[in-house]
Amino acid sequence: MQVQDIKLAVIGLGYVGLPLAVEFGKKRSVLGFDINQNRITELQGGQDHTLEVSSEELAEAPHLQFSANPADLAKANTYIVTVPTPIDEYKRPDLTPLVKASETIGKVLKKGDIVIYESTVYPGATEEDCVPVLEKVSGLKYNVDFFAGYSPERINPGDKAHRVSTIKKVTSGSTPEVAEVVDRLYREIIVAGTHKASSIRVAEAAKVIENTQRDVNIALINELALIFNKMGIDTQAVLEAAGTKWNFLPFRPGLVGGHCIGVDPYYLTHKAQSIGYHPEIILAGRRLNDSMGPYVVAQLVKAMTKKSIQVQGAKVLVMGLTFKENCPDLRNTRVVDILKELDEYNMDVDVYDPWVDAQEAQHEYGVTPVSQVQQGVYDGIILAVSHKQFVEMGAAAIRALGKPDHVLYDLKYVLTAEEADIRL
Repeated sequence: MQVQDIKLAVIGLGYVGLPLAVEFGKKRSVLGFDINQNRITELQGGQDHTLEVSSEELAEAPHLQFSANPADLAKANTYIVTVPTPIDEYKRPDLTPLVKASETIGKVLKKGDIVIYESTVYPGATEEDCVPVLEKVSGLKYNVDFFAGYSPERINPGDKAHRVSTIKKVTSGSTPEVAEVVDRLYREIIVAGTHKASSIRVAEAAKVIENTQRDVNIALINELALIFNKMGIDTQAVLEAAGTKWNFLPFRPGLVGGHCIGVDPYYLTHKAQSIGYHPEIILAGRRLNDSMGPYVVAQLVKAMTKKSIQVQGAKVLVMGLTFKENCPDLRNTRVVDILKELDEYNMDVDVYDPWVDAQEAQHEYGVTPVSQVQQGVYDGIILAVSHKQFVEMGAAAIRALGKPDHVLYDLKYVLTAEEADIRL
């Protein structure tokens, strides 16, 4: 297949798929497919509730069409799969969305077609888990009748500086010829350039270690924060001092959630364990990062006790629910760990986040954020996410929400050491 002969479809129009479809839609005819009809209706109306793509940017992709009808996929000959790859309650990879997407494509797969996966997986998943589904449903033979590629997503939700076209893209294909076609296809839209990996497995491994490396580094800083807190040393002050060295890495302590950093390491450790290797450092980092929510609440309770503030029944405000600042993304947010721990102490908790959809928060976590906050009513305030609205409020306005005697805990270093009662 030549690049000019490609008829493209993007399957899954979330935080990853939609920006990708829009970029291609500026250059060539693209079908954006999603099983959620409400999502399709929203996009056809020129709106994106994830805020990754503006109405103006949608209008700049005149060749992009949307559909929730699987039969429309038959018009394509190249499919890019951008569905979620979460973990289950036991922290095991959940490939259900990937398998279902492969089944959908398998029903329309034709000779000569190419299926490209972008979803984060463990090395081998594309050819060991997805391709067999394509073969079974289509009745076609891999690398004879149809081909595969893998080009891991590098979307950073809420980041308006690093967009899909300005982040270098890793590409790969199941044969050298297909790898070249896949690479040339992405070069149409990726102004930052591409890196053609030597195999699909190499590209899969490259993606999963990107976020595993960040996770382990943040775990180290979180552990240092625990140590410095016991020693009465301000962690931020230490990091600023150490950061004066040219090669010191600028990681900060905090909650580690989201669809990537808090999830991807489990894909790698799952694969490692399946081949008989028990990863030590990666899992230790995961355990430490997952323990930060309870640690934060323990610190808050200790500070409240020192001020003789009654813990049981105390009214606490948690500012922020999303997994990161300035985006509505609630996926795998670890703020919920704080909420669960506060509930264990029978505290009365309000969650305030101007970025989230209240119905989505209720559906995903059973949490209904308040639409506004009152002044002078809170015994404890936890600044959990550094949304621009909170930064702009400043210390005095945030303090005004608390009772005359309250505890203000700043997880995100929005405030100075003097302005907050506790910093992580």
